[in-house]
Amino acid sequence: MHEQSLINDLVEKIQELSNAQQGKLVLAKLRLGALAHISPDHLREHFDHATAGTALEGLRLEIEELPDISHPFAQDIILESLEFDRSRES
Repeated sequence: MHEQSLINDLVEKIQELSNAQQGKLVLAKLRLGALAHISPDHLREHFDHATAGTALEGLRLEIEELPDISHPFAQDIILESLEFDRSRES
C-alpha cells in the first residue's frame, strides 16, 4: 500500500531525527500536499498504527493542509519541525 510506505518513511525519519535530540519528542508538525491522496485523519490513523508500541507512540501531530495543487510539494507529506519537552531531562 502506497500510503503505508509513505507513513513508514515518515516514522523512520522522525525516529532518526529524534534519536539525535535530548528530551521527549512531543509534537511533529507536518504539511500535507493537496495531491497527497491522504486526509489528515487517515494520516493520523496510519501514523498511530505504525508507532504503536514504539517510542513515538502517542506523538501529537499538527497537520497543515496545503491547498495549492501547483505547489512543488503538492504530492508530498512534509516534515516541517519536531518539538521536544526538555523539562523532563534526567
